[in-house]
Amino acid sequence: MLSPQWLRSFVVLAERGSFTRTADQLGLTQAAVSQHIRHLEETLGPLLIRRPRQIELTPAGQALLVYCADLEQAEKRLNLRLAGEDDRQGEISLISPGSIGLSLYPLLLDLQAAHPGFSVRHRFAPDQDVLEAVGNNDFELGLVTIKPDDPRLDARHFAQEPLDLVIPAEGTVACWEDLEKLGFIDHPDGQAMASRLLSRVLPGNRGIRSIACKGFVNQVGLILEPVARGFGFTVIPRYAREAFARPEAIRVVEMGPGVVDSLWLIYRAQWPLSARSRFVASELASRLTGEALEGV
Repeated sequence: MLSPQWLRSFVVLAERGSFTRTADQLGLTQAAVSQHIRHLEETLGPLLIRRPRQIELTPAGQALLVYCADLEQAEKRLNLRLAGEDDRQGEISLISPGSIGLSLYPLLLDLQAAHPGFSVRHRFAPDQDVLEAVGNNDFELGLVTIKPDDPRLDARHFAQEPLDLVIPAEGTVACWEDLEKLGFIDHPDGQAMASRLLSRVLPGNRGIRSIACKGFVNQVGLILEPVARGFGFTVIPRYAREAFARPEAIRVVEMGPGVVDSLWLIYRAQWPLSARSRFVASELASRLTGEALEGV
């Protein structure tokens, strides 16, 4: 059987690349670290290629590192199960797109303030990263804009999120030419969102690529800043627009039937959610939309 202490020494050595730094971090002697690695290699074969100033993992070493990561995830799942009955205590791990995240993060902090036993870990990420993170057990809860077909994941409808056409507060838009005069503020999903919305409200238009791009921002919390300063218009999810700190500097243009996306709460299907995550998911949905979350 592989000793957890041997494995810990191996993982830190793979991370730090030095027996000296590994020993310092673990509070051991270099001889003790070397002995741990020797025990592992006696069982598994060569794990390291030792060079004067660095080490390199062999294929067996790479495989052992993956095994160690799997053990760590298994331990996290065990702790989650063991602590899962307390719905006011423990870590809340949520990964979501930035737009909805801007609205959810303050609500998460409100819950933590009301229940100090909570610890909040929230990451902003695109849909694909959310799917991978929840599928790999890195986060217990995730939000995505497209319902997944991954059999490992369960999905529940969480909220509706319209797309908003946002212009400077003093601007006016009644036709395509008005948008051309303003220019477009792009972001990573900007052209796709603008194409979807503008094809609805201004059918037969010349396409978003025909409008001059007046700027590009890849931070969701900053997308509306150039709009507020009068540099152009953009199309952005409503929750991101509602989180903007200077709403008086922008205006939403309502022009006929819009585009409304669904947001899906996802989690692993193979085991039940912890009690605290069920509580938090329900609270977030209720505070954000005023409606209870069904089926979690």
